[in-house]
Amino acid sequence: MADSLCRLCHLPPKMTSQTVKERDKWGSKTEFILSVAGAIIGLGNVWRFPYLCYKNGGGAFFIPYILFLVTCGIPLFILETALGQYTSQGGIMCWRKVCPLFEGIGYASQMIIFYGSISYIVILAWAFLYFFSSFSAELPWATCNNTWNTDSCVVLNNYNATANWTSVNTSSSVIEFWQRRVLNISTGIDALGSIQWDLSLCLLLAWIICYFCVWKGVRSTGKATYFTATFPFIMLVVLFLRGMTLPGALHGIKYYLYPNPARLADPQVWMDAGTQIFYSYAICLGCLTTLGSYNKYNNNCYKDSFYLCLLNSGTSFLSGFAIFSVLGYMSQKQGVDIRSVAESGPGLVFIVYPQAVTLLPWPQVWSVCFFTMIILLGIDGQFAGLESIMTSLTDVYPSQIRKGYRRELLLMLICALCYLFGLPLVSEAGAYILQIFDHYVCSGPTLILMAILQSVIIGWIYGAERFTDNIEDMIGYKPLSLIKYCWMYGTPLICSGTLVFLLLRYTPMKFNNSYVYPWWAYCIGWFLAMSSLAMIPATMVCKLAKGKGTLRQRLKTSFKPAADLPVMAKEMARMSVTLCVPDDGKNGNM
Repeated sequence: MADSLCRLCHLPPKMTSQTVKERDKWGSKTEFILSVAGAIIGLGNVWRFPYLCYKNGGGAFFIPYILFLVTCGIPLFILETALGQYTSQGGIMCWRKVCPLFEGIGYASQMIIFYGSISYIVILAWAFLYFFSSFSAELPWATCNNTWNTDSCVVLNNYNATANWTSVNTSSSVIEFWQRRVLNISTGIDALGSIQWDLSLCLLLAWIICYFCVWKGVRSTGKATYFTATFPFIMLVVLFLRGMTLPGALHGIKYYLYPNPARLADPQVWMDAGTQIFYSYAICLGCLTTLGSYNKYNNNCYKDSFYLCLLNSGTSFLSGFAIFSVLGYMSQKQGVDIRSVAESGPGLVFIVYPQAVTLLPWPQVWSVCFFTMIILLGIDGQFAGLESIMTSLTDVYPSQIRKGYRRELLLMLICALCYLFGLPLVSEAGAYILQIFDHYVCSGPTLILMAILQSVIIGWIYGAERFTDNIEDMIGYKPLSLIKYCWMYGTPLICSGTLVFLLLRYTPMKFNNSYVYPWWAYCIGWFLAMSSLAMIPATMVCKLAKGKGTLRQRLKTSFKPAADLPVMAKEMARMSVTLCVPDDGKNGNM
């Protein structure tokens, strides 16, 4: 009996629940590569880059694209990945370690991710609805015999191609499925309407998948990416091969890549190239810092960054072939110019491509393949953002969260809140609300301002030379001098010029270039944008207010990096050794 009581007294669960868990690491380098690839390769590669390339001069568009990639994209990618690996901290604590005064950059980036998580996942809900609809005997957007169709509905592949099907008296079955069945769109943002139960269930499914991909931290995230990050590439290659074998494919490729150097004289072409880099590389959001923080200290993050940037841009280039080969076939089949079918964004994914698959043999198969790719591309970016939020919070409050099942419960709370906040986006006015989030929260000016601050902090306040020394301590050699000079000069100057141009060219947002939002909708948009950026000056004021000494002393202390950073800790250890006085030739005493 006494032995039994002793064993009960020494049971570990109670003790374990009170023990702070160690910070995880990636199970292998492959998990890190796949996780970052999944985070940076998303819908923007498929629905934005090919269209921008076609619209902005074809092959000539690669000139400004590569310029922005070399001067902004790759240097910032290396900066964020190396910063996470060096500090072993997420998106908030990494800035507290290197420059406490600008810790607010971390809070701002996590707020942007939080807003983005609420809105971005709605696209997955739409994709799930199309995916489930693809299993019907006849694709619902390929007919006009449905309850949501109007009398003016026409099926384009059966309609006389010589007729004027763009007339105001007719509407495509695909467009009617999108507007009247999926969105059930209202007359404006002030007509919120009811929440659509089928979309709300698809939204719930997307959040459940994200939760179970992230709930065990990088242990579950890393394993999930073996499927979620690789399968989209398989689907993209399949769609590429199928597209290239279609009649009219070369016609579409010509529109995609035929160079028009005269377009380079338009400043908007250069702005499109710059903003595409920020959209597609997930920079200035803290995701790369978070994922890099789980690396081993001596991992060659510098070389990994180059490979991942090459993979990202290569995927964008390949997806252009997969998309425009099908568009070329579609324009030839319908006897219309490719300009009338080439679109960007949701219009490409949910109108043009669904229309294209109706023209193919076995349309259900190709529809399932396409929307599987879209779902997995979106899921990867979504749970990378969730992991960034969770890691940042856990690093700020490790003793409170890394105990028992507190992390899992906190993640469940965040997912539940995001789901509830996202329900208005699956209402009849959801498309109007989504555009506000997209235009103001994850827009070019917000990310470009963050990029300027990051490069200035590392390049001038912390010191570009010091940071290259930190990278050398991790990987054994220094990065190219070009990277250092980009942090100091190239990136902040080019980003500043881009930001000024975007602000000068600012025009009020419109939905479908026609609907003008009410004044209060613009106020909501600016509030969303400023609520994240305001964290930077707010945190600076709090840091200085809590400091001791004169204002100059407080600033000096707030600029000073933490003493427990790896290289600084080594320097302190060497200093302490030199101060030690030998005692009998064996022991060292101060």
